[in-house]
Amino acid sequence: MIGALDRKRAVKLISETVDAGARTAKACEEMGISMRTFQRWTREGEVKTDGRPDAVRPVPDNKLTSQERQAVLDTLNSPIYRSLPPSQIVPALADDGCYIASESTFYRILREEGQQHHRGRSQAPENRPMSTHCATGPNQVWCWDITWLPGPVKGVYYYLYLILDLYSRKVVGWEIHEEESSELAAHLLRKACLREAIAGAPLVLHSDNGSPMKGASMVETLRRLGVVKSNSRPRVSNDNAYAESIFRTCKYRPGYPYKGFVTLANARDWVLKFVHWYNYEHKHSGLKFMTPHQRHSGQTRQVINNRKAVYEAARAANPKRWSRDVRNWNLPEQVWLNPEKDGGDLKVAV
Repeated sequence: MIGALDRKRAVKLISETVDAGARTAKACEEMGISMRTFQRWTREGEVKTDGRPDAVRPVPDNKLTSQERQAVLDTLNSPIYRSLPPSQIVPALADDGCYIASESTFYRILREEGQQHHRGRSQAPENRPMSTHCATGPNQVWCWDITWLPGPVKGVYYYLYLILDLYSRKVVGWEIHEEESSELAAHLLRKACLREAIAGAPLVLHSDNGSPMKGASMVETLRRLGVVKSNSRPRVSNDNAYAESIFRTCKYRPGYPYKGFVTLANARDWVLKFVHWYNYEHKHSGLKFMTPHQRHSGQTRQVINNRKAVYEAARAANPKRWSRDVRNWNLPEQVWLNPEKDGGDLKVAV
């Protein structure tokens, strides 16, 4: 809605432009108004003010009276219904043969009265912050999880415990057992730390909210090793996407016995071969098709330089076939786990 002062200024500018030889339609277009609007403003020779704010509007026939509105509030705040939402109050009233107003009207009155909030003694839902970490090198942030592997018969499973390095995607520890427990998970974590020789170094371990991840043995092991514990938001599996991704790679690997592993030893043998392939042979698409071992052991720069040399030589041999620069093989030096998208502060693991 344009105020009276702005209307007069716009009409004056348009009139001056028209007197100078411009077309009225073009002048109105430059001012951002339509020709019809300009004509309405100047219909009686002077700029008319907007009458909408002071217009007398008829009261709707279906509007609640003050008594009916108060009845809705009294019902909402009564001892019987004060802990219930309108979605339950309205059906309950109907069962008692009573109709006061529609469910949407109940909600509207709650909003207008500032009462549209959590009702009852239970804890109100809260938005839990997402765990966000950044790795600038190997053994700074690890992700781990447990997945089921099919056993010899239906309903029997083996449990694959796996720890993945966020920066290099290398599997730094894994074991298979016949049960899930925080004691077994803690034992695996100790072995992984010894293998990587990172005792006392800063480390973040991210996982979901399963009982093995939050058990007393695991929590105590994290405390002793000085490892920072990080968990996904409840019921949000995407917060641990890197661990979920490698499980998919594992279970869709050619030769995976999807009909079930015959024995526990058979499952361990198959996963041993998979982990070796994944770490040392698999050219990871998230690593510009380098292996996790190359990234983890610091061979990235050498591999990139070798590839660039090959491409530069190919372009020098046939320059007409290259309309652009050679392929970019560089890798980002920071890898984020669940980066924030709103531009807020990010937690960096260093």
